[in-house]
Amino acid sequence: MFNRIVLGTYGPVAKIFHWLIFLLLAAQYAVGSIMPHIGRKTLDEGWVHWHLLIGAAIFAVIMARFVWRLFHPVALADGLTGWELWLSRFTHLSLYALVFIMTVLGWAAANARGWDVKLLGVITLPALAPKDSSWGHEAGDIHNILVYVLLGFIALHVAGALYHYFIKRDQILQRMLMASSP
Repeated sequence: MFNRIVLGTYGPVAKIFHWLIFLLLAAQYAVGSIMPHIGRKTLDEGWVHWHLLIGAAIFAVIMARFVWRLFHPVALADGLTGWELWLSRFTHLSLYALVFIMTVLGWAAANARGWDVKLLGVITLPALAPKDSSWGHEAGDIHNILVYVLLGFIALHVAGALYHYFIKRDQILQRMLMASSP
């Protein structure tokens, strides 16, 4: 049933999506930190090309993960205080939104430079911004700022998991780590 809420751990598909997004974001931050600054004469090659490929993969996986989560919700753990419940929902929603927004802004910025964005390096995605459009270049500027905002929310997410593991000593972290029960 679509509205069924499963108590306990996340299922294997949700765990795969979570850890795949983690790996893709870690790779993207690594590539983003070593790729050259994108200027007027920068070409879509080398690390810049890898950045676009990983970004398209992140977009596809975050969309699939969001759809999966809509149809396979997991109940929040019992025993959360009001502020913990609010902060958990806010953080998770912000993570989804930021990853989605950043990929769309990066996609538009690439299009504004005349670059195609390809899913899996093969499927050309439609252009979100015309070449040399000012809004596409502004999208790139906003993308660059949101890199740090997303990093802050990732740190908040990790801090929350560690808080539950070391301070509250509950099973919040284990729900994403342990093997699923039938």
